[in-house]
Amino acid sequence: MYPYPLITFPDGSGISLYEIFIVVGVIAAIVLFRILADRRNLPAKLQNLILIGAVVSFIVGYFFAVLFQAIYDIAERGAFIIDKNTGATFYGGFIGGAACMLLIYFIGGYLLFKKQNNEHLCWFPSFVNIAAACVPLAHGFGRIGCLFGGCCYGMETDAWFGIPMDIGAMDHVYVKVVPTQLFEAIFLFALAAFLIWRNWKGKGFCLPAYLIGYGVWRFLIEYLRDDDRGQTFLSFLTPSQLTAVVLVLIGCALIAAYFIIVHKKGKAIFEPPLPVGKIEKKSESGTLTKDGTDAKK
Repeated sequence: MYPYPLITFPDGSGISLYEIFIVVGVIAAIVLFRILADRRNLPAKLQNLILIGAVVSFIVGYFFAVLFQAIYDIAERGAFIIDKNTGATFYGGFIGGAACMLLIYFIGGYLLFKKQNNEHLCWFPSFVNIAAACVPLAHGFGRIGCLFGGCCYGMETDAWFGIPMDIGAMDHVYVKVVPTQLFEAIFLFALAAFLIWRNWKGKGFCLPAYLIGYGVWRFLIEYLRDDDRGQTFLSFLTPSQLTAVVLVLIGCALIAAYFIIVHKKGKAIFEPPLPVGKIEKKSESGTLTKDGTDAKK
């Protein structure tokens, strides 16, 4: 834990390891997106649109992260207050950032591809598969930032894996707690690796896998958290647990919707356009050469 500024500005503000790891996470996600987008042959101008959208969505997402935290704090602080003591919650940033990214993708994609039969719509499944791998990678670095920042900590413990942290009023009184931030970072990196592998192999269902996987994890890890969790209309669930349940349900609904659509319209509706210069032909065996001819002929 090291919540102190590494760089201090004249007005008293500064940059700590918390902010540094958040920026590292964003950069890592952008680099990963570029690699996977090239692997899955996304058009260059669509990639550029998404990268611009990612930067804008990060800024919008941070605003929503603080906004959601202020809402969570109403029960404790007695009013809706946003000040220097207001933290930020991942779910708020995720929801706000995702909504912003979708608006940019569909509106910007329409303007870019309206003369090309709205080709961006065909690339949307590939985009969400890639995005599903980028989010946990960035989030994992963010959780390491939380470990250094002293937020999102776990319950007090005497276990060997406990980490002394200066929690509460930052009064330099260290308490040994469960390092939930570290545990979550490890889980998120593992989840990101799994989704990167699926993208690299051209497989789908990455978004449902992320929503269900992280939703279940977040629901369970909340029982080990000891920072202020906020309240919901369900007294036995924290706001994060309630949101986690919603994410799992959305993930299950996406899987069900996929099979319903495939049953009615076939798998081709989810297949992206072929890169320019390649021909798509399907033989009875489904095996093709690069020029589109039947490999068995």
